[in-house]
Amino acid sequence: MSKAYDQDLDLVEVSGKADPPVCRIMDFDKYRYELSKKQKDAKKKQTVIETKEIKFRPKTEEHDLNFKIKMIKKFLAQKNKVKVTMRFRGREIVYAQSIGLNALNKIADALSEDCVIINAPQMEGRQLVMLVGPKA
Repeated sequence: MSKAYDQDLDLVEVSGKADPPVCRIMDFDKYRYELSKKQKDAKKKQTVIETKEIKFRPKTEEHDLNFKIKMIKKFLAQKNKVKVTMRFRGREIVYAQSIGLNALNKIADALSEDCVIINAPQMEGRQLVMLVGPKA
């Protein structure tokens, strides 16, 4: 402790369970500062993947469908996952397995080179849902 005090540094215990205990003479405030800087840099470098959602209905026309496909491609280019949802209202639920499945398959074909289908189209209540993600 006297050596650390003479040098205006701190005596830090590295491993207290070792026999004998291992200590180090260092500037502890500088060490904490550098550690926090490393953590901030690591946090900056990590990427956050969001899940975007695109909704449409069975009666959505061709042009609108193409526009939504373009938006899905934009989200995939930003490395986000996209949840494609087709909502059925009232008696439209009868067409879920025909019109709805055809529309989602058409979207999947249009996006085949840009994405990976994570979850195939499946019913969730009154919605037909498909999850797509960017290619690695």
